[in-house]
Formats: sequence, structure tokens, C-alpha cells
Amino acid sequence: MSEMSDFQRKFLAHGLGQKLWTQEEFDQHLSEAKAQIMAVAIETSRTAIMIEREACAELVDKLASLEEEGETCTALKNAAEAIRDRIPSQRQ
Repeated sequence: MSEMSDFQRKFLAHGLGQKLWTQEEFDQHLSEAKAQIMAVAIETSRTAIMIEREACAELVDKLASLEEEGETCTALKNAAEAIRDRIPSQRQ
């Protein structure tokens, strides 16, 4: 990492001498940023779960295709569909 210039050190130490936000404004912006980060984290987690769920269902489908038609094959196909339908509102 490179050394900071004199300007950078002074700026970080003293800023511009102006108050950019009040503490209340800062807290409000910080709360909004945290809420946005949480929303993205939740959506990312949901997407990851759906991707993993679909991968599991595909694996069970492959196992079903290796079976002769019958109870085991039907049970595996049903299991794959149940995995996909775990959270129907998220299914596309």
C-alpha cells in the first residue's frame, strides 16, 4: 500500500472544516444504508436457496431416470417435485 500524501493526511485529520451532516442526518442515512444492505442480503440468500433447491431436484430427477418404472421411480419423481415446490411463491 502506498504512503498517503500530505493533502490526504490533512484531509483525513481535519476534513474541509465544514459539517457535512448533522448527527441525526448521518444516523438516518446510515439506517437507510443498513436497510438496503439487509434487503440485498435477504434477496441474495433466497436466490441461493432456490438455486440449491433446483440442483437437488435435478439430482433426484437423475436418480429417478436410473430406476425402472415403478414405485421407486415414482417416489423419486415426486420427491423432486416436492423439493421444487418447497416455496411455491418463489418458483418461476
